[in-house]
Amino acid sequence: MDVIVLIGRVLFVAIFFGSGAAHLTQTRDMAGYASSKGLSNASLLVQLSGVWMLVGGLMVLLGIWMDLGFLILAAFLLAAGVLFHDFWRVKDPEQLNVERAQFMKNLALTGACLALFALVAHVGPDLGLTITEPLFELD
Repeated sequence: MDVIVLIGRVLFVAIFFGSGAAHLTQTRDMAGYASSKGLSNASLLVQLSGVWMLVGGLMVLLGIWMDLGFLILAAFLLAAGVLFHDFWRVKDPEQLNVERAQFMKNLALTGACLALFALVAHVGPDLGLTITEPLFELD
């Protein structure tokens, strides 16, 4: 079971590593989009969010306070979904579908992060193949 959970963690964090790296290597393009959504200091925020995703992803992948890593990723996903994929404000039908899909993806991944947080915090060190035990304990 430990190997299956590790494979699942590797597959799960791949999206955060790809997105986090893109935030750091394509900051200018992403900052333009963030600015169009009304955020000031867009370049800095794009870079910080890239680091945020990479840190959360590494915590999950390596099993270093994995429960906290899932909460870090959930916070990013929820904020990004609401701030950047606000489909309820979009008038263009084609763009509406794109933003709705992106919002729903973020919402689903937030739910997965919260469920995995609860599982890790409940099971604790018995989950295996982790470097540290969870920070939180749920009964």
